[in-house]
Amino acid sequence: MKIALIVNNNKTRALETAQSVIRELTPLGAQLLSSAECPVDGTTVMDSTEDVIRACDIAVTVGGDGTIIHNAKYAARFSKPLLGINLGRVGFVANLEPDETCELKKLMTGDYRIQKRMLLDIAVLQNGEEQHFTAVNEAVLHRDSLANMVDMSVELDGERIISYRADGMMFSTPTGSTAYSFSAGGPVIEPDLRCILLTPVCPHALSSRQVVFGEDAVLSARVHPMSTLRCYLTVDGQNHIPISSDDIIKVKRSPEELQMIILKEKNFYTLLNEKLKEF
Repeated sequence: MKIALIVNNNKTRALETAQSVIRELTPLGAQLLSSAECPVDGTTVMDSTEDVIRACDIAVTVGGDGTIIHNAKYAARFSKPLLGINLGRVGFVANLEPDETCELKKLMTGDYRIQKRMLLDIAVLQNGEEQHFTAVNEAVLHRDSLANMVDMSVELDGERIISYRADGMMFSTPTGSTAYSFSAGGPVIEPDLRCILLTPVCPHALSSRQVVFGEDAVLSARVHPMSTLRCYLTVDGQNHIPISSDDIIKVKRSPEELQMIILKEKNFYTLLNEKLKEF
């Protein structure tokens, strides 16, 4: 079995935890792969993380939730199961802590569960061209100026259903409901449910509310035509696309799914309470 080992070297104990993974899996016959971007001693090093995930049977990340989110797009694209070992402050998405690497032997016996998580397809229509992005957590349409709010609207199946005057708004997956959307007052949604969450960011109206759409909803968003503010669309904190009032953002369920490996069964709400008590 080929296992990709993707390590965030900026995290304390990252290399130590990576070596613990190697010690657990190598005697069981696993071939560990890493990339030239983050090479790990004791592994076969390939050119890029994308190459490593394409070649592996299972991907294991060592870092925080950001490390998982960053690599989840590759895992979903190539239909590879993903397991996260948490070295971050929160770790909602990771399934193991650094002192639980003994559980990794289950990867070799198949003694684990796959949790499928919905992703979003984000299309940006600009100047007659269309770009597509995959969101694991969320896509945020937000202002660039600190002084003014932006007027935005959302359509469902071509009909306008809601408008916001706010600092921004975001479309989130259930996985992303415990990320930025949670900080903005959005509801908590179990990660294996299938829906699209719309959350305004600092709305300037008492009546502004979050909305949960079904998984088959096709949504369109745009900045008000009279707006002169510079706005951006940010996808999972990584892609930053300038947005004008002439542009259209389309949001729908992605045909790709993220397969998260569950080695240790943990009650989602118990985990949520435990993580939030750390702050």
